Amino acid sequence: MTNTTLTRLDPFSVFDDMVRLIRSPLAQEVQRNSRFVPAVDAHRDGENLVLQADLPGIDPENDISVELTGRTLTISGERRSQNEAEGLREVRYGSFSRTVTLPADVDEGSITAEYTHGVLKVVVPGVYAEEKPHRIRILSSTGETTQVSGQDEKKEINA
Repeated sequence: MTNTTLTRLDPFSVFDDMVRLIRSPLAQEVQRNSRFVPAVDAHRDGENLVLQADLPGIDPENDISVELTGRTLTISGERRSQNEAEGLREVRYGSFSRTVTLPADVDEGSITAEYTHGVLKVVVPGVYAEEKPHRIRILSSTGETTQVSGQDEKKEINA
């Protein structure tokens, strides 16, 4: 005869175990060393590209940089900790860099950046102004002609 004992699970003990694990020194060290990666939204507004980055608690004049290199726009900086006290630390600190490749060349002097209520808003005007569909010629081995931009052209294929 087998003696089977059922133990009732206490949901509060499971919760206590999770809290204990979260507050362990190892968990605190991992959390302290995690990188800060700001959330970024990018959207098209007419012919303009608008980027918004959540950067609360950062000094925009000393700790944020917006740079354009060719067609690459980079937002970088650092969120600095105000103190190194022990305890629960959920806010991430450290250096960050977010890069966006623009669809076309732009005039760097026309780009604007504004920091309001912890959100950096970068507007790249006219980046979509030249965006127009271009018709691509289709090559075929049948020798038929196709209409491309109002001209008759012979279809070709390179086999």
